[in-house]
Amino acid sequence: MLPVYIHIIEILKKQGHTVVSEHVASIDLEERESKITDEEIFNNDIGYIDDCECLVADVTIPSVGVGYEICYAVSKGKNVLCVYRDDANVSAMVRGNKRILSAPYKNMEELEKSFTIHLRQHSIVK
Repeated sequence: MLPVYIHIIEILKKQGHTVVSEHVASIDLEERESKITDEEIFNNDIGYIDDCECLVADVTIPSVGVGYEICYAVSKGKNVLCVYRDDANVSAMVRGNKRILSAPYKNMEELEKSFTIHLRQHSIVK
């Protein structure tokens, strides 16, 4: 998924958004995070959400951490856009929540169009 995350960040930045958690698309993410505590990772990630206008998450692959971040963002009244490959088995807890906009994509062109449509008013994303 790393190439997809890198592409997502490129698309968002090209569209003029500020990506506050660009490090998630880093090859050495695990190595860098191994040098800090779980509490520091938690505080950093929560801080990113607190600072953003909209959380964008690719939920193609289930993740407890991303689910937590989505829930936290929703609880803080943040806009949340969850994107996923159209063949993914995405949780009904994401797709069924009316406070979360979820959008499937087949390819990077569809993903870019989805960002264009759904993120017009937001300039800062996680």
